[in-house]
Parts: sequence; C-alpha cells; structure tokens
Amino acid sequence: MAEHIVPSSAADAPVRRVGFFGGSFNPIHNGHIVLARSLKEAAGLDEVWFVVSPQNPFKRQADLLSDAARLEMVSAALAGEQGLKPCGVELGMPLPSYTWRTLCRLRRDCPDCRFTLLIGGDNWARFGQWYHSADILASCPIVIYPRGGEGGVEAIDPAVLPPGVTLAHTPLIGISSTEVRRRLRCGEPIGGLVPPVVASMIAERGWYSGRQAD
Repeated sequence: MAEHIVPSSAADAPVRRVGFFGGSFNPIHNGHIVLARSLKEAAGLDEVWFVVSPQNPFKRQADLLSDAARLEMVSAALAGEQGLKPCGVELGMPLPSYTWRTLCRLRRDCPDCRFTLLIGGDNWARFGQWYHSADILASCPIVIYPRGGEGGVEAIDPAVLPPGVTLAHTPLIGISSTEVRRRLRCGEPIGGLVPPVVASMIAERGWYSGRQAD
C-alpha cells in the first residue's frame, strides 16, 4: 500500500514540523479538515498528516469501510488543501495499529520531519493505556484538542500536564463520522457534513448503505 508521503533522503533537508493526525476517517468529514487547519496554525506546524488507521484497538470495527476506500476518500478530500496531506503508512504495518510503532516508522523513513502528536481530549484521558505511552511522551510533543463530552479541554488543568504537552483551543465542530454513517443508513442528506467530492464518491459507490463496491 502506497504511503502517499514521499520521504526525503537529503541529509541537509530543512526540518518539516509535521502534525500526526490519526484516525479511521470513516468517512472523513468537514470537521476533520477545519480542525486540522486550526491545529496547523495553533501548533505552528508546516503540515498535518492524516494518518489513516486500519484498526483502532479501542473501537468496534463492524462498520469500518475498507482501508483502500478510506484512504481514497482522504486523498480526494485533501486535494488542494495547503499543508494537509494523506498518509497511508499504517495500512502496510502489522495489526493492531499502535501510534508508537507508526511514529518509529515515520521517523526512520522521514528523517527531515519532526512530528507532533495531535489527539483529542478524550484520547488524552486514557493516554496512559496507550502502547508505549511513556516513550511517546518522552520523544514527541503532544497537542490536545477539544472533543465533545469528556473530551473538552476545559476539563484539563494545564498546570498538571507533563512537559511537552499543550492544549489547543480550537473550534469544537459538531460533526462526527458516526452521524454521517447514520444519515447514510437512513437515506438522509449529508450535504455540508463532508466535502462534495467525498459525498459524490459515497453516492456513486453505495458506501455505508449496504450496497458498497470498494
């Protein structure tokens, strides 16, 4: 599976500050893109990579679209977006997907990049359960952004955050992939929730409606 990120081999290449924005993107929606734009600005990043995950250890996967389909949607949605890039590196790695393993792979393949982990407040609440969480914390800046409910950053005390971990007060977008899938199952419109190109792909291929052809 192509990674959709071209590593640099030049020893003197300028350092790129890259945000690692992982997720199932099942499907990618407008909230993901608005959030990534805001995080890029708030964290002073050159790029944000949408790292498409084949398997989240904490999520049920029954309605997960194929890896190829989700990466295709992400690539189409980000076409023309300055500094927002699709990344399929995890799709060729052993399951389950763990952020630590992916970061190690990216650092090896992209030595000109310095990665910042972008995670929601809900994931930060259980970050201690992550595989090699202490190693991630020791080797990678982390920026926490707000999510609904328990993921609100207002519930996090900045004074007790470890060094290298910061809060980003980005907009809280009321869109979720779960809601997009629900609407599609019920035959409801998704206009305004996903980029037009993604809406067209979903309609043409019957994704999430029970008649999909990946």
